Amino acid sequence: MQIKIGEFEYSECWDGVFYKKLSDYPTITEWEIQSALDFENYEKSNGRECDIEASEDILSKINIYRAKYESGYRVSPPEIITECTACPKYKGCLTELVCHTSSIENAIKIIECGRLLSPVRARKMSARELREEKRNAANDPEDYFDYIMFAWGNCQAGDRLVMERKLGRFPDEKDLSTDFTPGVRFFFRYKDLASHPDAVFEGVLPLKVKNEVVLKDYVLRIVVPADYRELLESHIPSNLSSKVSFLKNDTKDIWEWSEKVYEFVRKYDR
Repeated sequence: MQIKIGEFEYSECWDGVFYKKLSDYPTITEWEIQSALDFENYEKSNGRECDIEASEDILSKINIYRAKYESGYRVSPPEIITECTACPKYKGCLTELVCHTSSIENAIKIIECGRLLSPVRARKMSARELREEKRNAANDPEDYFDYIMFAWGNCQAGDRLVMERKLGRFPDEKDLSTDFTPGVRFFFRYKDLASHPDAVFEGVLPLKVKNEVVLKDYVLRIVVPADYRELLESHIPSNLSSKVSFLKNDTKDIWEWSEKVYEFVRKYDR
């Protein structure tokens, strides 16, 4: 595995390389150093060596910070992370909330059992089988499938992935606008999930959680597109009924939907 720190369009992990974009290159913040070291630490804990490719100045700052990191010190995320500025309204990732997005079919199963499950548990397949699937386009290693992944709350990546799985290909502009069908979003306070006993910080995502997350203990809000009300309503257990909201999709594209849902849920975090 490798970390490349530089001027990329955004941060992402693809085919064994973590492309780490800095918000203000070549300046690197404590949060960005921590993210790089989290990735390195996670990979080494799973038996994979990890090299960091960056300028001499950045490498020096990372190495100086390493002792502080290894002492257990952690810095909280900034209120907004501007490594990705694609969203038209926020121009960055807002860090008070995180979310997990699923298709309506999977959402019914999740809500019925009251838990978000890792792919290994949800699909009852081995990590090796999941790694070999065609849908693993990023060539993620086996251990990735033992975790539930979370994105920042205002991010559209989860809905994009739901569309990709639905279509069996990467969605185009039409798929994400006039033909866009939102998934079901499960929202959590970042600080709540960060304290989960099985939470892991691996540098790419805000966090991920091993095996399962019990919804009644952690979920802030479950947002379901109103078109799915009849499909989903009868499957909601009493201990989750107050957490579910049905929201009409009257937006023009995936970006507007992400903004609408985020602003709707944000009021529950006050």
